[in-house]
Amino acid sequence: MSEQPADRRRADALRRAELARTAAQRDAAAAQQLIDRFIAEARARGIDPEPLRMQLSGGGTARTDKLGWYIKNSQTVAIGEDGGYYILSMPGGLLKRFGVIKLTPVQPSLEVSRGGRDGETGDLADFLAKRLGLPSAFDDRQDTLG
Repeated sequence: MSEQPADRRRADALRRAELARTAAQRDAAAAQQLIDRFIAEARARGIDPEPLRMQLSGGGTARTDKLGWYIKNSQTVAIGEDGGYYILSMPGGLLKRFGVIKLTPVQPSLEVSRGGRDGETGDLADFLAKRLGLPSAFDDRQDTLG
């Protein structure tokens, strides 16, 4: 009995989804290595982490429970001193400003703000290098971190 077209499409979709998951995991592992190197270099250079604040869609900011380094000028993406990758924007207004928001890290990516509309997107390595005050990205092609 031959495979039905619907069954074949379903199997193809499952294979594509698995390939995408594998690629995302590989991307996240490489991004985490860059993040770990960034934290070590930031500390070695005496660049102290600062309290991270959540950008609220209703305007203003709210305190969070983490310290880290902002890597975007808009202060909407940061690296936590715990090695986490944090997105710092959420819906909310006045009531959110009075509490402390508990941050949960998201899976890092080698591309910052992929699909974002603020115009501030690019390679994670470039954002990390800029935060360290380096002229160009650090990654496996250029070992500027020693």
